[in-house]
Amino acid sequence: MSGRVLSLKFPERRFRLARIWSNDELRRLAPLFDGHVANVSGWDDRDKEGNRYRSYFTAASDYSLTNFSGERGLTGAEGEHYLDLAAELPAELAGRFDVVFNHTTLEHVFEVRRAFANLCRLARDVVIVVVPFAQQQHETESFGDYWRFTPSCLRRLYAENGFTVVYESESPHADAASYLCFVGARQPERWRDRLPPLRPIGVAGSWIGRGRLRTLADAFGFAALVRLVRRAVKRR
Repeated sequence: MSGRVLSLKFPERRFRLARIWSNDELRRLAPLFDGHVANVSGWDDRDKEGNRYRSYFTAASDYSLTNFSGERGLTGAEGEHYLDLAAELPAELAGRFDVVFNHTTLEHVFEVRRAFANLCRLARDVVIVVVPFAQQQHETESFGDYWRFTPSCLRRLYAENGFTVVYESESPHADAASYLCFVGARQPERWRDRLPPLRPIGVAGSWIGRGRLRTLADAFGFAALVRLVRRAVKRR
């Protein structure tokens, strides 16, 4: 081996680390879903790691984007649908998609219960959401930042719209942004044997107040740490 030092470039913790975790979750889950998939309020579909979420849903027969106006809104892409999650859902979009996916948008919609209900009305069967449990406030002139979500909140939002939670997980990183990834279905029996086992989150944010991080695995999660090391080795 050469005498070069292995250099690890650690992800920024306020936003990026949780995004990397959620993308890893979606890479595991998305190939399990088929039919017509919609990324709601997905801007240009970028996953912020150099790919598009469309590439995650390998079994999809069709893939669409919906967007609102303003910053990170409508892109003019072919087949894109205009959608304001805070308004009444257009009748032509009700039940239009088999699977609806929404990544870190709901915290920016003040009328959050209507927004969640609209996600559910769009879907014939499955709604996948990634939301912040804890994160630095972030907003622009186009969108505010109003909400953070607990597992109990998401379970109730799904239930009041006729969905059953079939998968849930929490990002594992202490002293960093914390995301929740949930999947709900109108037909839960279809997914219980296809998805990873449902392990309800006990207490979200249990790392808060535990003191200093002891290891790199505590700081970044074991899977993320393995990815960092592999990337560093490839650069050598």
